[in-house]
Amino acid sequence: MAAGDKKCPKCPPEGAPDWQVTYGDMVTLLLTFFILLYTTAEFDEAQILGISTAFAGMGNLAGGNTLQVGRMAELGHTVMALPAQNRGKALDRARKRAVSEFQPEISTQKVRIQEDERGLVISLAADAYFRPASAQINMEQARSVLIRVADLLTSPELAGRKFRIEGHTDSSPTDSEGPWQSNWELSTARSVNVLHRLVEYGVDENQFQVAGFASTVPLVSEATPEGRAYNRRVDIIILTDGHL
Repeated sequence: MAAGDKKCPKCPPEGAPDWQVTYGDMVTLLLTFFILLYTTAEFDEAQILGISTAFAGMGNLAGGNTLQVGRMAELGHTVMALPAQNRGKALDRARKRAVSEFQPEISTQKVRIQEDERGLVISLAADAYFRPASAQINMEQARSVLIRVADLLTSPELAGRKFRIEGHTDSSPTDSEGPWQSNWELSTARSVNVLHRLVEYGVDENQFQVAGFASTVPLVSEATPEGRAYNRRVDIIILTDGHL
């Protein structure tokens, strides 16, 4: 009988043992579970920033700082209570609330929420909330939005913050026979009128700056009517500390 006609009694069975299949399934499920936890988790930005600070200076194995809850000599504050970090957390909470509060208007592009170097920006589409070529607010459309903006700006997490209202137009010239000599006057008047309405709804005008930029800060090209409409806006900005 040839050696290949009979199996060797000492040879292990072909294929993976049953326990390895079960173990592999369990590991895969655990990996999926932790990935889901990671993707849905909300991270504490203050702690992440503190951790990043502790690892500063590790280039060329120079070593980092000791990370612990307590006073950090380099920063003069505790990791868990850095003023700038706490204000950053407040701004992040304000962003989440704004996105939730203005979701109906965001879906119709009447309101846009974004963050840039200035801070948290709530943009009101001018065509939706102002009369054409006018600084008069269409209160039928704007009242609910301005009330919600005022509620946000007077919330406890934004106490002591500074805000700015910026008016922006497109590059189309104003009517020479109308009330506005140029887009500078029109954009500034729109900002001032928004401020007056917010004050009526409870905000402190001493926390505000007001500016008009005419058409000098476009967001998109004005080659199309849609682009020009997109640039016509009033930005209500929750300022970062660097833009007070």
